[in-house]
Amino acid sequence: MRKSTFAPVSKRTKLVAGVGGALGAAVVVAACSSGGTSSAAAPAAPTTGGSSSSASASPGGTVITTAKSTAGTVLASGTGRAIYLWAKDTGTMSNCNGACASAWPPVTTTANATAAGSAKASDIGTITRSDGTKQVTYDGHPLYYFSGDSGPGTANGQGSDAFGAKWWLVAPTGSDVTAGVTSFTAGSSAGAPAAPAPSAPASSPASSGAGGSWS
Repeated sequence: MRKSTFAPVSKRTKLVAGVGGALGAAVVVAACSSGGTSSAAAPAAPTTGGSSSSASASPGGTVITTAKSTAGTVLASGTGRAIYLWAKDTGTMSNCNGACASAWPPVTTTANATAAGSAKASDIGTITRSDGTKQVTYDGHPLYYFSGDSGPGTANGQGSDAFGAKWWLVAPTGSDVTAGVTSFTAGSSAGAPAAPAPSAPASSPASSGAGGSWS
């Protein structure tokens, strides 16, 4: 009987071959893994929460800000218009209607009114007038403009007793300002800046009796 010319493969040789093959496969897998996961491991770009837009005033919302006068800080609109309270009003109820509201137009808003300068957001509210419009209040006082103010920074209605009671400018504390004031510096006296005051119109809003178009 002839002996086979093929020598049997030893167990040690098989073990070495098996280990070598396993190591080679591991290297290939590691290379694929490192190349395929680099993009997945990169951190995602941070996203903004949109807080800047949510904190801004809603479209149509009236801005109640502050301005400097010879009698101290007073409330004004975002366009630099003087804002008044009327001593005849009781609580949050407005007693100014008809001809009174034509000469002293209510400060109205079609969205949430917001505070700027040293005006207090917590003191701002609204009431619903008989015609359905929303009138802005501050510390419980219904607020008004004066049709006789010729433009931003003027306060010709200060101390008037038209329609049977006094009209006063309003301090950021909510109290009336009884000192004589005819003009003030439009713009914020503290905190966030108010909107820039526009140029005064060519014609006086007093002639229209409705406060003009610059409110």
